[in-house]
Parts: sequence; C-alpha cells; structure tokens
Amino acid sequence: MCGAESGQAGPVHWVRAEDLKGLGAAELRPGLDRLLTARHADVGLDVLRKSGLLEALLPEVQAMVGFGDGEWRHKDVWKHTKQVVIQAVPRVELRWAALLHDIGKVKTRTISESGEVHFFGHAEVGARMFDKLERRLKLFSEEAPLREEVRFLVLHHLRAGCYDGSWTDSAVRRFSREMGSHLEALLLLSRADMTTKRPEKKRAAMRMIQELSERIDQLAELDARVPPLPKGLGDHLMREFGIPPSRQLGNLMRALELAADAGDIEARREPEYYVDLVGRERERFGLAPS
Repeated sequence: MCGAESGQAGPVHWVRAEDLKGLGAAELRPGLDRLLTARHADVGLDVLRKSGLLEALLPEVQAMVGFGDGEWRHKDVWKHTKQVVIQAVPRVELRWAALLHDIGKVKTRTISESGEVHFFGHAEVGARMFDKLERRLKLFSEEAPLREEVRFLVLHHLRAGCYDGSWTDSAVRRFSREMGSHLEALLLLSRADMTTKRPEKKRAAMRMIQELSERIDQLAELDARVPPLPKGLGDHLMREFGIPPSRQLGNLMRALELAADAGDIEARREPEYYVDLVGRERERFGLAPS
C-alpha cells in the first residue's frame, strides 16, 4: 500500500484500486494498521488519498477531504482528522478511532440563520456509518473486542469534552461506570482531539480532561474504602417506617445500595437523605403506600 513507518515517510508502493477487489480483512488490515500507527501516519494517509485507495477503501473517510473552511466557517475536517491521528497514542484501537471519529460530520452539518455551523448527532451517525463500513469490509470480523472498542470510541468521543468542572461526584461516577473498560482509551482520544491553534484554549481543555481523570481516580479510591450508604442507616429506616430486623429491611438496604452504585441516587449522604427519599418513593423501594 504505502509506507510511513518508524518515523520515516518510507517508500511508496503504488497499488491500483482495482487491485483491491476480492481482498479481505486478512490482506487489508495489516497494511492499514501499520500506516495508522506510524509516526508520520498523516503522510501515509495523504499518499493513500492521492493514489485513489482512500476513496476505494474508505469512502466515508474520503468524504471528509476538503470538507470545511471557506464559507462554512469551520475547520477542515480532513486536516483535523489527520492531526488527531498523529496526536493519538499509536495503539491500533486509538488510531482507528481517531481516523473515524468525525465521519458523521459530513452527513450532519447544519448552518443556523446566524451562520453558526453545527454537527448535531454526528457521533451517533458516525457509529452507524462504522457499522455499515464494517459490514462492507469486515476489517475487524476476527477481532470482536477491537471492533467494539473502535465503535464505542467513535460513539462516545465527545463525552469527556463535556466535562467543565461542575459535575457532581455522582455524575463523575456515572460517567466512569458508563465508559467502563473503555475509559482510559476514551480519555486518551479526547486529549488527541484537541487541535485548536489557540494555546490557551487548548491548555484549558487539557486541564479539564486531566481534572476529570484525577477525580475519577480519587473517587474510585474513596469508593474502595467507604461503603455507599452511611453507618446506622438501617436503624433510621426501622424507626421511621416501623420495619423490624427482617428480610424486608435487607431488601430495602440492598435496593438503596444498588441505586447508589448505579448513580441513580447520591452515595455517602447523611441518613436523613435516604429516609426522606424512601418516604417520597415508597413503592419504588418495596413499601406499601402511606
């Protein structure tokens, strides 16, 4: 395909688009992986584009070329994508996610009456486009975990960037839980996605991602030491609702603990918070209406 490995642009091996017909993932993926994880992956991507292979293989990516600038008042999506690719840690899942994270922008661009450009829902559209791309090429057919991670990162690549420091601890816990095993990769992709040319804006965005990461670690450490419900809550519930030590009390405590773990209610609050909550939502917690 083309070479851009080990910090060098490398020799270019020209391949015609028609030569790719009939090739499967086993033939296509290794070369694409090497290109994407190279130090100068942006050079390799441009060679791929100029040779016509980008359009033949990944028309969803080709569509981003020249999309932006000029009258539309937003950055060139292709240039941005290449920068995100080379800024991303050179791991296969991150580089593929970087390449594909904005493919949904082409289909979602809207211009408001005031001239503002929006890409509402482009992450969700991009994830659906990834599904179609995968059905066509089956690039990740033999590596389901990799396929799922790339898709997850495309779908959620905006999430960490929404953090502004005002999130409650419960919101941070919920975010961490929803990102699950993909959390580290998502934070790395979010950092790579910062391509603004305004230094202070970039520093501020990076600080927010770092603060989010640190809060996640701090809360995880706290949660490992402190149970989600306060000590003595069972006594408060028995007195308030006339519940004796019983299976009913145990079920009520477990329901509260599960709700706290899920982020549906706040964890580590004073007992009165939970007593008031149960009183207001008796049926939810298995108590007869008052």
